[in-house]
Amino acid sequence: MSIDLVALDMAGTTVQEGGAVYRALADAVSAASGSPVPSTDLHRWMGADKREAIAALLAGAPAEVDTVFDDFRERLVAAYASEPPTALPGVESALTELRARGIKVALTTGFSRDVAENLLTLIGWKVGGCIDALVTADEVPLGRPAPYMIFRAMELTGIHSVTHVLTAGDTVLDLRAGTNAGARYVIGVLTGSQDADTLGQERHTHLLSCAAEIPLLLTREG
Repeated sequence: MSIDLVALDMAGTTVQEGGAVYRALADAVSAASGSPVPSTDLHRWMGADKREAIAALLAGAPAEVDTVFDDFRERLVAAYASEPPTALPGVESALTELRARGIKVALTTGFSRDVAENLLTLIGWKVGGCIDALVTADEVPLGRPAPYMIFRAMELTGIHSVTHVLTAGDTVLDLRAGTNAGARYVIGVLTGSQDADTLGQERHTHLLSCAAEIPLLLTREG
């Protein structure tokens, strides 16, 4: 059975940004709440819709989610301006190869649309270039682990069956979203901040060192 859609996370999966997103998130929440964000709490929300993450991390603090989100976004833009993100090694070639095989490629992300588009601009990618669709957390009812971004990617690329979908990401929530969607392949990649032991405890079909290995996996299993 062929794979018709590959849906990939952005930061830590296809894009190397040095963990800036989670530093910006922790700093914005800490500034609002007056106390540091425990690393265990931060890890729990890796891969999530950033507004949902902020709301959860602020629990009990008298701060407005929208205000903290705006602060997070400003911190992240500044971090990316200081140290521009790059595509992870081999990933752009892998996306090009997948599309040459007739496989659609979508990026899904816990970022809002404006942050995600800025990130694509910084690395020189665009919809219609090396990807077919971009889906952001602010375009669906709930972010990961809900499967809605994957379903939206299917809608945008005209894919009807999850049995023809491969999902990949670097966080536990990426794996849970892929599982909840019923994707044929649910792949964890080890280029992000969660290791093989952490990802391996979640339901998955494969763990790969990087997303660039996906074309070879499909060739082997095809």
